[in-house]
Amino acid sequence: MTNIQLFVFDMAGTTVNEDNLVYKTLHRAFTNGGFPQLSLADVLEHGAGKEKLQATRDILAAMYPGTPESDATAEDLHARFREMLAEAYAQAVVTAYRGSEAFLAKLRLNGIGVALNTGYDRATAELLLRKMGWAVGQEYDHLVTASDVEEGRPHPAMILRAMELAGVTDPRIVAKVGDSAIDIAEGKNAGCGFTAGVTTGAQTAEQLWRAAPDAVVDGLPALLEVPMLKHCFGE
Repeated sequence: MTNIQLFVFDMAGTTVNEDNLVYKTLHRAFTNGGFPQLSLADVLEHGAGKEKLQATRDILAAMYPGTPESDATAEDLHARFREMLAEAYAQAVVTAYRGSEAFLAKLRLNGIGVALNTGYDRATAELLLRKMGWAVGQEYDHLVTASDVEEGRPHPAMILRAMELAGVTDPRIVAKVGDSAIDIAEGKNAGCGFTAGVTTGAQTAEQLWRAAPDAVVDGLPALLEVPMLKHCFGE
């Protein structure tokens, strides 16, 4: 395998521990908006990893097919969700997952670029990073958000933008890691040389394996033990 030179990590559920607050809030927006039968598991199954308006549309389509004026309903639910999420994040404690900062530091020490990408818009992503005390050039090298590109996951636009920022032209030397199947699909659509799922966030190992990643691990530090990645850590 070609040596990986750039890792692209999802944020919430992968590097950022916010206790699934975004999906809990999206679930609450649905239940408050007249869809009380929806479960959090349904939200995670159909919405994880996606740009949040698209997630809302997909949840509606999957769980409530034939909803009258579904586009308008989705936009109303999304607006409700954004208001609720702003309030929730203003009060939330947000941290990095245990061992993640040391793991990313080890990558960067070995000359491997670290990019973050997310289905959040830039304002939300930057709020989370400020809460964690992370800064570009320290914990990570590049940030690409859903509001920076035209297409959402599983389209590879965010990964391609991260590659552009990092000066990388060959996707085979890029790895994508995330907590949802759509993260893995995004990496595969970009042609990434390595894809992995982590079970710290939205979806289970079984759900992640359905997307056929190269590995599924219980947290970023466990990637240290993946044979395909030994070269990334000076081994």
